[in-house]
Amino acid sequence: MKIRLIMLGRTRRAEVRALVDDYLARIRHYAEIETTELGEGSDSAVRKLKLEPSATIVLLDAAGKQFTSAGFARWMSDLRDRGTRQLVFLCGNAAGFPEPLQRVAKQKLSLSTLTMPHEFARVVLAEQIYRAFAILAGHPYPK
Repeated sequence: MKIRLIMLGRTRRAEVRALVDDYLARIRHYAEIETTELGEGSDSAVRKLKLEPSATIVLLDAAGKQFTSAGFARWMSDLRDRGTRQLVFLCGNAAGFPEPLQRVAKQKLSLSTLTMPHEFARVVLAEQIYRAFAILAGHPYPK
């Protein structure tokens, strides 16, 4: 299963980028992952993403479904076991998500009931994806 993180806007703070990059490197031991930073969320920008029609597209949204870490791992495992080839997470910026990005999402996910900066949400998402793979592999990291 290939994982894509599509982020609206740039990760500007070097320390945040370093954390995201660290988790991406860890995830690569388990799955293919790539990130794309969009300057805007227009229809043309969405078309350029070339999303597979069969991709599971998940929008990070405060009103989305919440999981425990173990539940998130089970959800990812279920997707993988059902043959999902591409799992796409759409990570907004401080202004949220433009309509064209909202339209392509099939599911919504909330990382927390707490409000957090969008750059920090990227770190939390990357860490939780890594934690999910570690849980599924029986690695001691998530303990």
